[in-house]
Amino acid sequence: MDPIAVTLPVSLVETTMLAGVRMAAFLAIAPPFAARAVPATVKVMLALGLALAVGPRLAPLPSDTTGMFVGALVGQAVIGAGLGFLVYLVFSAVQSAGSLIDMFGGFQIAAAYDPMSMTSGAQFSRLYQMAALVLLFVSDGYQVVLGGLVRTFDALPLGVLMDPGPLAATLTTGLTQMMVAALQIAGPLVVVLFLADVGLGLLTRVAPALNAFALGFPLKILLTLAFGSFAFLALPGVVHALTGRSVEQLLGVLP
Repeated sequence: MDPIAVTLPVSLVETTMLAGVRMAAFLAIAPPFAARAVPATVKVMLALGLALAVGPRLAPLPSDTTGMFVGALVGQAVIGAGLGFLVYLVFSAVQSAGSLIDMFGGFQIAAAYDPMSMTSGAQFSRLYQMAALVLLFVSDGYQVVLGGLVRTFDALPLGVLMDPGPLAATLTTGLTQMMVAALQIAGPLVVVLFLADVGLGLLTRVAPALNAFALGFPLKILLTLAFGSFAFLALPGVVHALTGRSVEQLLGVLP
C-alpha cells in the first residue's frame, strides 16, 4: 500500500504558526488560563486549536524570507504578551481588593505562599482570586476574552507591529482603573474597619482601664467575616463587568 501524501500550503502553515504564537503568549499571561491549575499542555493545545480555526481567514505575510518570518514570530509573541498583560491587569483588581481586606482586617499576619499563583497572600486575597477564576469558567467569561483576542487579528494583522504609544497609555489607564475597582469592591468594608479602629481609640481614651485594643482583633475579624461575605456575594457582577472591560482594553490599543 502506497503511503498517503498530504500537501499543505506553506502560507497556511506560516499564518497558523504566527497566530499560534500570539495565542500561546496571551494564554501564558492572561487569566484564567495563566493559572498553574491549567496544565501547559492544555494551553498549547488550546492555542493550536484557536490558531487552526482563525488561520484560513488570515492574510499571509507579504514576504516569504526567513528573516521576515522570524521577526514576525517575535512580534506576535510581544503582541500576545502585551494583550495578555492588559487582561491580567484588569482582573488583578479582585485580588487587590482581597489584599486590602486582609490588610485592614488583620488577616495579613497569616499570609502564606500560594504555589498555584506563585504569590504570597492571605485568606481573602486567595479566596477572591480563586473565586474570580471559577466564575470566569462558570459564566463563560473566558469565551468573551478569547473572542476579543480573535478580533485582534482583524485590527492588527500578521506582520504588523503594535504601536507602543497606545499600549503604554492603556497600561497607565488600566493601572489607575485597577486601583479604583479594588477600592470599589473593598471600600465599604475598609471604611467600616477604619471606623472600628477610630471607635476603639476613642473608647481607650475615655476608659483606659477597659483595654479596648485587646478586643480589637476579635472585633475586626468578626466585622471582616460579616461584611466580607456581602462583598463576596457581589463578585459575579464584578467579574462580569471586568470581563467586558478587559475586552475593551484589548481592542483599545489596536489601530
